[in-house]
Amino acid sequence: MAYQNLLLEQAESGIYVLTVNRPQALNALNATTLNELAQAVAQVAADAGARVLLVTGAGDKAFVAGADISEMQQLTATQAQAFSEQGMQVMHALEALPLPVIALVQGYALGGGCELALACDWIIASERAVFGQPEVNLGIPPGFGGTQRLARLVGRARALELVTTARQIKAEEALAIGLVIQVVPAAQLRDRGMAVARTIAAKGPVAVRLAKQAVQRGQDLDLANACAYETAAFALAFATTDQQEGMRAFLEKRAAKFSGG
Repeated sequence: MAYQNLLLEQAESGIYVLTVNRPQALNALNATTLNELAQAVAQVAADAGARVLLVTGAGDKAFVAGADISEMQQLTATQAQAFSEQGMQVMHALEALPLPVIALVQGYALGGGCELALACDWIIASERAVFGQPEVNLGIPPGFGGTQRLARLVGRARALELVTTARQIKAEEALAIGLVIQVVPAAQLRDRGMAVARTIAAKGPVAVRLAKQAVQRGQDLDLANACAYETAAFALAFATTDQQEGMRAFLEKRAAKFSGG
């Protein structure tokens, strides 16, 4: 599928790279880009062989610098609600992908760009990355999930401080507060993302998907019910050929050849 504002490539077997490709606008998210993101996520979801999705931005200045302010400026309240709902649907769809999704952040990840990174399962940042939710500078709050996902990741007080002051933070502070899990030199960002993706792609795909679902859904449950969900996922894996192959390979002291079945 051809996209106007995105690049979607299968870099290696099972590993997709999704690039927001509007460098002239610092990869800002407009309605067209959001529509294409929804289509691209659906395209990855439809591929049974997909194992990992890496999400990044074109150029070295920005991951995504935010939503497109020139497009938002004249929106009515009704139109703004529709735009927020469109963005929310994209973020929900990205988060709901049954495979790991990793944001590779170079440069600015502000507003909608920070929210796009937050919708991924985790973030690897370049040393040049800058994060923030600066929407209050424009007289609006975040609208693509920033108030909710940021608070769940770094805590209520830290999220409120960042959202209400519009303070931008660099990569090292983002690492210190748990917003990102790793900071690497800019020149190594894609290589690091690919290395992590290859590691995941070599594991049992059914097990990886079940593990992601258990972590995500368990966060909304009390501990007893979350552990019960994990038990069900654990048991389900024993109905797969991947479980048989993985354990047989371990006992035979060889690398497993998972089929995803």
